[in-house]
Amino acid sequence: MYNRDAINRLVAYIQHFDGIGDKEKLSSMVKKEFNLVQDRKVFYSPDFAIRFSKAKSKRMSNTVLSLSALQKYDGEPFIVCVVTPDTNYLMLANSTFLKKISHSSQELRIDNIRGSFNGSDIMLEYDSIDNAPNNFQKLFAYHAGLSFQDNLERLVESTNDIVGRNLKFPVSSMEERNILLSVDRAERFLQSPEYVDLNNDLDSRVSRVQGEIAIAAFIDNVNIRGRVIEYLITDDGSTLKDKIINALHSGSPLPIFKTKDKLGDYSKTYPCYITETDIKTKVLFLDGNPKAYNIDKLLEFLSTQKSVYMIYLLGIDENKNIVARLVSAFDERLIGATNLQQHWAGRNSRGVAQFNGKALVSILEQDNGSSINHYEAQTFLKQLIDR
Repeated sequence: MYNRDAINRLVAYIQHFDGIGDKEKLSSMVKKEFNLVQDRKVFYSPDFAIRFSKAKSKRMSNTVLSLSALQKYDGEPFIVCVVTPDTNYLMLANSTFLKKISHSSQELRIDNIRGSFNGSDIMLEYDSIDNAPNNFQKLFAYHAGLSFQDNLERLVESTNDIVGRNLKFPVSSMEERNILLSVDRAERFLQSPEYVDLNNDLDSRVSRVQGEIAIAAFIDNVNIRGRVIEYLITDDGSTLKDKIINALHSGSPLPIFKTKDKLGDYSKTYPCYITETDIKTKVLFLDGNPKAYNIDKLLEFLSTQKSVYMIYLLGIDENKNIVARLVSAFDERLIGATNLQQHWAGRNSRGVAQFNGKALVSILEQDNGSSINHYEAQTFLKQLIDR
């Protein structure tokens, strides 16, 4: 969760001492002022973590931190302060904002987190947004929607041209035809009794655990929050689900569990349709741009006959009221709210898409069904295929 007041106070304090030119002195002052805990070269609190470096300019080449150490702090804003003779520069250096791993990265793999990143590996802008303090909240909303694993796969692929675990899905001419026809399938599905059945099924599942969902909505870690809510909705009554429910009500630690890394969270097959539904939780009073989907997994699924991909949006407000909308992934409002991260382009993967959180709130606040613009949807799919 992004604590705007705490971050703004930190930024103002550090900028007040522009020109101090002494990394050790500044870090000691910040540690005392904000009651930070020191872990080797990182200072942290529940609201942020910060690493100080000294350089002649903002574009420093110093080694900042190991990737394995960053993983410990990646759930909160991780800030790098570059202390130069005239100015103290601040940048976000969470895994989303790294281009690659530079130092001792030869053994870096998905299952072997090795290597460190340099200051020059930190992106100066992300999605055309400057990596600067006045944009930290907006930038962190993008980061919060991605898991460390998502970024690890990208970093593995971009570091020394290492080939990652997930390769770009090769689209044949027949598969491209099926992918483009998925727009027609989606339009028919929205008008079908099967859509009503799926919507009622999901709404009923939410109704049975709405009290637990309301508690889970206040879990700080956005990825854990999403996985817990998805599990509560889709699981049909396992012992693990009972343990999760008990932990939520008692306030005790959640049991360790993993969700399958699939395109959708809920699968349902009908005679004419094979549906995958991704459940996206939006806490209406918090910023955040949730991950939409892995593009290659989406294309691979849509290349099969009968495939229909749906998004089940679940909104929760401060009073724990819940609203849900089942929409097509090709909903014209949703396509307009989908960001394709350009730093994935040209890698061995087409990467991931993200939803704009504010647009999701707008969809949740409306109750006028799901509408597809056929031309825009097919144009969007061609753009995904060509990445």
